[in-house]
Amino acid sequence: MDITIIVSNFTNPPILFFFLGVLAVALRSNLTIPTPLPRFFALYLLFSIGFKGGVELHKSGLQTEVFICLLLAMLLSIIIPIYNFLLLRRRTDLQNAGAIAATYGSISAVTFITAMSFLSERGLPAGGHMVAAMALMEAPAIIIAVIMVRLASKTEGNSNGHNGSLRHLLREALTEGSVFLLLGSLLIGITTNEAGAESVKPFSDQIFRGMLCLFLLDMGIVSARKMGAIRKGGLFFTLFALLMPLLNAALGLLLSYAFRLEAGNAFLMTVLAASASYIAVPAAMRSALPEANPGLFVTMSLAITFPLNIILGIPVYFQLVQWLWN
Repeated sequence: MDITIIVSNFTNPPILFFFLGVLAVALRSNLTIPTPLPRFFALYLLFSIGFKGGVELHKSGLQTEVFICLLLAMLLSIIIPIYNFLLLRRRTDLQNAGAIAATYGSISAVTFITAMSFLSERGLPAGGHMVAAMALMEAPAIIIAVIMVRLASKTEGNSNGHNGSLRHLLREALTEGSVFLLLGSLLIGITTNEAGAESVKPFSDQIFRGMLCLFLLDMGIVSARKMGAIRKGGLFFTLFALLMPLLNAALGLLLSYAFRLEAGNAFLMTVLAASASYIAVPAAMRSALPEANPGLFVTMSLAITFPLNIILGIPVYFQLVQWLWN
């Protein structure tokens, strides 16, 4: 494995801005990003990646690999929360097991966006349909995890976890702001012509990395502030947040290799499998599993799994794909 790829990731501006945010908290600096801006940065990144993905999907058209990628994405978002839930059920209560399983079965759009930027710097192409694959992985993981809670709840003879219908849950998952904007931008990118894409290029493309740097600066601040909360969960949850992404990544890599996806698409599929949600899942869990503790599952994904993936995971997954596909 080429260690220079990992080292170079540490000198990547977005990653350095993430570390700057962590350092600000460690040194007790009063550096903060004003409250409305992080939300704007997130919306911009989702718009940009969705729109560009739609434009690329329009160019490439519907091919066999597109359908395979979308099916694999759906399969991963079903399998991962099932085995996560079965493992977690032995160590925590039903609602927390379901919420954590949904978190690790779903995805982190920011991790995906960081991986796209990493891939672009190395000149390895990936299909625009991978944005659609990312969007498809949000809702199934949430629904499967809630179904698992309900089935276990019936078996154990209690009523926990029976809040809201599956229809309501599906609607909430698909209309959650980040998912809705991502899907909407993807569809607009598919339907626009080349002139339309070119007209918004200065906004959708040229300032992308600067926005990503500012967003990861804020993510570094937030992650560092939440690190203390995970100690209350115990060693098991810390190890879970460190090791489960690696297991999920291995599954994504194995399936990508088995179906011979193109290298860039395989890398992004692996990143999606390894990532964990901290936006869509908490929003859905408020009504679906209200007794679950967000201080546990949000902190696990945001303060441990997210930094693990963007700092070490992305370059390591890239190297594994390079090794297997060459």
